Amino acid sequence: MFHTERIKKLAGVLRDLELEAIFAGPSTDLEYLADLKLFDDERPKGLMISSEGGCFALVPMLYGEEMKNALGESASYKIWADHEGFHKAFAEGCGALGVGRGAIAINDGVRAVDLIEMKSAVDAKYVNGAYTLSPLRRVKDDAELGHMRRAGAIADEVMGGIAKFLKPGMKEREVRDRLVELFDEHGGEGLSFSPIVASGPGGSMPHYQGDSRELRLGDFVVIDMGCRYKGYCSDMTRTFCMGEATDEMKKVYAIVLEAQIAGEAAVTRGKTGQDIDRAARKIINDAGYGEYFLNRLGHGVGIAIHENPYIIEGNNVHLEPGNVFSVEPGIYLPGKFGVRIENLVAVRPDGTAEPLNKFTRDLTVIK
Repeated sequence: MFHTERIKKLAGVLRDLELEAIFAGPSTDLEYLADLKLFDDERPKGLMISSEGGCFALVPMLYGEEMKNALGESASYKIWADHEGFHKAFAEGCGALGVGRGAIAINDGVRAVDLIEMKSAVDAKYVNGAYTLSPLRRVKDDAELGHMRRAGAIADEVMGGIAKFLKPGMKEREVRDRLVELFDEHGGEGLSFSPIVASGPGGSMPHYQGDSRELRLGDFVVIDMGCRYKGYCSDMTRTFCMGEATDEMKKVYAIVLEAQIAGEAAVTRGKTGQDIDRAARKIINDAGYGEYFLNRLGHGVGIAIHENPYIIEGNNVHLEPGNVFSVEPGIYLPGKFGVRIENLVAVRPDGTAEPLNKFTRDLTVIK
């Protein structure tokens, strides 16, 4: 579906930024503007929106039907065949919109090699447009928030199911595969990212990609996962213990839990991403584990699994109602174990945090 109101708002952003247009290649931007998700091959394609609100679609011939189904009569079409190349079609589309004398933003769905070819077709000034849509996308409307609440509820159901599934001796890949099955069973519409299942020392690597280790008694198991619902993502992490935890493990877990709670509690009217990061980070720093907290506290989530606002030192932009982001402190002890606890939260109209995940944050012991 072509989102006319979003296109109008984007045209206003372009005027404010003194940009003639933006070209959005296959990306979450294109999904946001037109519910258009395209196969990512080498053929340049996408949608150009001018500061006056006009649009043209750059269409490889074999994508004609699906792009026309999504865009309808709201855009003009410049179709090109494989043997022709896209240069002429791109130049004609820009000409029809009156674009090419000023600055054109290019989003992150365009390959660098294709941008070089675009410049040879239309010798305009091309600028980084990766964050041009951020002012629109970072504030979710009621419909978007509804989709994200449902995606979060599905994640809760799946985390509960996986807690019952875990047992010593199974491999990490068995847990990951069961997560995929559970998301399907509970109504998820695909994964928001490939699940992370990190047991024992693998948990000290925040984005661990192994899958062959067997879960053992005495392990922490970090599970980071999420699904899509109506195009919107969930993202949730819990750390389970296989059997009884050592005193050190209990201590570290308690610190991370305190930091996570403090991060959510810090979401109040007028606060910035930096404020929230500092509130959680202070807990871990004061406990003497600051050097083992390796990541920013959080990131925005929506159609993309990582988007604005980023909850990080240096982000002084005030949070707004409708922002959705993760609060995910962690402590990662190399070669030993890691602990991460993550909820998504939405900023309510009063400025406080609405957690989108309800599964217990208390240490769950698998017996």
